[in-house]
Amino acid sequence: MKIAVTGKGGVGKTTVSAILARLYSQQGRRVLAIDADPDANLAAAIGFPESEVAKIQPLSTLTSLIEERTGARPGAGGGFFKINPSVDDVAERFGVRFENILLLALGTPKPGGSGCYCPENTFIKALVTHLLLRQDEVLILDMEAGIEHLGRGTAKAVNALLVVVEPGHRSLQTAKDIRRLAFEIGISQIFLVANKVRHSKDRDFIVSQLPDFELIGSLPFDWELVEADAQGRSPFPACRAVVGEIEKIKLFLDSRLAING
Repeated sequence: MKIAVTGKGGVGKTTVSAILARLYSQQGRRVLAIDADPDANLAAAIGFPESEVAKIQPLSTLTSLIEERTGARPGAGGGFFKINPSVDDVAERFGVRFENILLLALGTPKPGGSGCYCPENTFIKALVTHLLLRQDEVLILDMEAGIEHLGRGTAKAVNALLVVVEPGHRSLQTAKDIRRLAFEIGISQIFLVANKVRHSKDRDFIVSQLPDFELIGSLPFDWELVEADAQGRSPFPACRAVVGEIEKIKLFLDSRLAING
């Protein structure tokens, strides 16, 4: 199962990704968690010990590895490099483990010049493609706002795209943009998760503004979650109301995706 989680910054993508990872891990499933958000705090949200968090290296910063695999030094500019670098061993070499979860942080490659596929971006794209095509685990991709890490070559490998929103116009507009782009590259299983819902009016507002989405979960505004975030603690399992709702989302995904193959 391959699940990508996206939405506007600050809506709770990482919380949803982290709790899903823990729920699948507790079930005994092997989980590969990919932190593609520039803030890179998925490990802390999952509950990795600080000693393990300190070991995490954003892959886009591994200049020697990228040069070795692509044949070009990042940031050098010009020249030729491999557009299909070998990445088979990267997850095991640079991933950090906690329980049944293997985590990788992608980092944010510097954009190349116009028309240029810089070595960092080529390396990251090849890695995401390779990982999405692996079949032996649950993969959860915590994305930055948008779907930049997905392309036409990998879109069909994504079983579900979860778009997390909060009751605010900018969040909802981002969701509409993401849905349009996702359809353009061939992602069909697109689901909506409402977060920070204070009362039924918030939920009704979201549903009324996004009628083309299928809402599969509504997470309550939770002061325990706010406190956990402020203290750098994992919301799992302390934030019981939110965890309980995400467990329902997991059960929905298990059922829907099994039905649809």
